[in-house]
Amino acid sequence: MAEPSPVEASLKRLSLALTTLEAAVERRFDRDRSVRDLQDELARAGEDRSRLAGELDQEKTRSTRLEETNHEVSRRLVAAMESIRSVLDAHGG
Repeated sequence: MAEPSPVEASLKRLSLALTTLEAAVERRFDRDRSVRDLQDELARAGEDRSRLAGELDQEKTRSTRLEETNHEVSRRLVAAMESIRSVLDAHGG
């Protein structure tokens, strides 16, 4: 078997270099895609966090209003029970 000519050897090295370069470019594209996907996911997570924080604030406000209403109802019930007791006591009940 004869030695390859210098041109054939150069073409073989060039072909190998191009294959290596194509693989490197593909890996870079994959990494860039992964980075973009992670950035998109992070942006969605940030949006979800903001939305959830807003919902939490609304629920805290609602909870505070419910507590205040509960205290008011409780106060009124106590006053009503005291009035009923007074009426019953006054009428021998």
